[in-house]
Amino acid sequence: MGREILPFTVDRLSDLTGSCASCVFWELGPALGRRHAKPRDDKQAWLTSTLLEWGTPGRVVLVDGHYAGHIMYAPPHLVPRALAFPTAPVSRDAVVLVTARIDPEYAGQGLGRVLVQAAAKDVLRRGHRALEAYGSRDGRAACVLPVDFLLAVGFRTTREHAAYPRLRLDLRTALRWRGEVEQAVERLLAPVRGLGVPQPVGTAHRDDISLN
Repeated sequence: MGREILPFTVDRLSDLTGSCASCVFWELGPALGRRHAKPRDDKQAWLTSTLLEWGTPGRVVLVDGHYAGHIMYAPPHLVPRALAFPTAPVSRDAVVLVTARIDPEYAGQGLGRVLVQAAAKDVLRRGHRALEAYGSRDGRAACVLPVDFLLAVGFRTTREHAAYPRLRLDLRTALRWRGEVEQAVERLLAPVRGLGVPQPVGTAHRDDISLN
């Protein structure tokens, strides 16, 4: 199984499936979101302006050349909906993780964690210290990530709320954790490699959560 992580650009909008393809929950905010007539056009316009001002606001993961999921993030001033939550605003050193989705066909393969790590690396490279996200406790807000998913991929609650807590992922900690895990795997495999036994290409994570 070949995985490829690519920047989210305008030509990738056609890859999106389900409600994400036309959802402008985060891009327009409460007031404008109620009056939009052409959500796909609005989404493309937001993506185009964000690319020009800040660069790519996300990543897409392909498995054997096929779309398997995506993650979107941007500075808070580019995400109007981010100010509408009771636990707003996000910290000044953070970028808002707005959404992530794994296609059901690829659930259970660790792709959610892979996308979060790719986002962390990209955002840290741009000079930010953290990703922050609003989580949903009851799962009824379709465009808000479940708290359980955020906790599973390393986020920690920074401001509590009964429905929409705000969570934070320190980027240096996240990438250091990844490096420590990779080093541990190398140490475990070193004696086996010394015997010349072929190694598996990769392993799947079972702590991934399917996002619909």
